[in-house]
Amino acid sequence: MRILLIAWTALWLGFATTALAEAKRVHPPYAPASAVFDIYLDDPMKLGSALFWLRALINPLMDAPYNHAPEDLNIVVVIHGTEIVTLARKNETKYREAVQRMRYYASLGVAFKVCGEAAADYGYALSDFQDFVEVVPNAITELVHWQMQGYALVTPKIMSKQFSVESIR
Repeated sequence: MRILLIAWTALWLGFATTALAEAKRVHPPYAPASAVFDIYLDDPMKLGSALFWLRALINPLMDAPYNHAPEDLNIVVVIHGTEIVTLARKNETKYREAVQRMRYYASLGVAFKVCGEAAADYGYALSDFQDFVEVVPNAITELVHWQMQGYALVTPKIMSKQFSVESIR
């Protein structure tokens, strides 16, 4: 009986220790990314949130312990929703923060592609866009092209925040 009690106590302490343990930080062996972002938003003001998805890919790969150089990352952003207006030069003042962020990412080598069909729907010509933008024939064809080259597809999902972190923590 005493052996059973000792075994039970040891087993219980083993579980208790596990229950008190904390998470551990790991560093998976991330290679430089090849990704294509599919940006199709119902509100151009959501572009800022979509760009956080881009930041969430780039920053960890460029920071320690990975320290990948920007030129080793292969990232394409395909824009074909209402957010296309943020790239029109005439709207730069209205969307200044998003344009500055995209210009910064473009300086790191991120390619920004605008759907030519969407541009035509909005009545935009090539001269209407920021200088870091490339206009491609069609967004869907462009997305398929990059996926066929082995690029991972990332489609930011932008939702309305209903709760503060403090209220649900």
